Amino acid sequence: METPEYEPSPWDPIAEHVETYLSTEGEEGYIWMGGPTIILSTIGRKSGKLRRTPLMRVKDGDRYIVIASMGGAPTHPVWYLNLSANPDVIINDRAEEHHLTARTATPEEKAELWSKATEVWPDYDSYQQSTDRDIPLVILE
Repeated sequence: METPEYEPSPWDPIAEHVETYLSTEGEEGYIWMGGPTIILSTIGRKSGKLRRTPLMRVKDGDRYIVIASMGGAPTHPVWYLNLSANPDVIINDRAEEHHLTARTATPEEKAELWSKATEVWPDYDSYQQSTDRDIPLVILE
């Protein structure tokens, strides 16, 4: 399969973080805003272009967990909408690249795994409290 054209984030700090992280294999940019990060690559559901987003690094055994919090905003982040439309994703975890399949956790799985996410980024609790939407926890395996 041909790799889609990459379209950087329109927000310069995100685009720059992704570029720095990938060009240094995470030597720079792994710790971001005080937490460990990975780069999530999705395919744009409308554009068909490759999109990359830095997210907090949460592991559960061999699986990765990402939280679609968008800081507690009332709508889901675009990357979540993208992986909902096309669950084949790539995670860059420093120098490692993982081709994974994404799925939204069931309510039971979310209840079980949420504390793993808040150990890495405690603000997820306040994000959930600040919005009426149920913030999705996504399992990448």
